[in-house]
Amino acid sequence: MRGIKRRWFDVPLTVFTKARKGRAMTENLVLDTTPLNALDRCDRCGAQAYVRAVMANGFELLFCGHHAKKYQEGLANVATRIQDETERITEESTAK
Repeated sequence: MRGIKRRWFDVPLTVFTKARKGRAMTENLVLDTTPLNALDRCDRCGAQAYVRAVMANGFELLFCGHHAKKYQEGLANVATRIQDETERITEESTAK
């Protein structure tokens, strides 16, 4: 999944707004963040990803909890946004 900014569930929504000079204007709305799921895999080891780091150019890096913790200091310096869902690890293990 490297290099792919959007996934199949990031479907742009088309909103028709006020027509200008006889033509309708459209505006694409894309969900800002999408929850990570079981198909998202760590770029380092292939385990399920729980952390998404988005770089300034829009490139995404996905990490499992172990590798996110290992690289967290470096990611904090270069990532524009970090989506951390590591709390789901303990929620899933306790929910039976």
